[in-house]
Amino acid sequence: MSTEQPEQEQAPAAEPRPSRLTAAAALAALEGLALIAGGAYMLVMGLIGSPDKPEQAEMGGLTLLVLAVLPLVAARGLLKCRAWSRGPAIITQLMALPVAWTLLRSEGSLLIPAGIVLAAVAVTSLVLLVNPQTTQALGIRSARDA
Repeated sequence: MSTEQPEQEQAPAAEPRPSRLTAAAALAALEGLALIAGGAYMLVMGLIGSPDKPEQAEMGGLTLLVLAVLPLVAARGLLKCRAWSRGPAIITQLMALPVAWTLLRSEGSLLIPAGIVLAAVAVTSLVLLVNPQTTQALGIRSARDA
């Protein structure tokens, strides 16, 4: 009698995640981290700073912290190639475009470059998220395939 166990069949290697999908996840995570930084700054300044309306600054900070959850969850899902994650990622980018437009139309010296960066990130992310390789990696079928 042999005590050797038969070799188990190894599962076929999963296809590697496309670089476009990784880039989209990185941009979504970057947006989430930027929201956390902005929210934390507003919250701290509302608490220890001297804003005109401390309650408004604090609520704005808390709102940004809560909004940061959406792109961070989407980024994690994109990295794990989950089909559901594309929706929140696209919603995040669509919400970022009007914010970028508002920043671009402002008179602040730092707000206009921030608007340019935000618009570039949002448009780039949208292009990456609707790319056929990304769609295929996430297992999303197009209307033509149905």
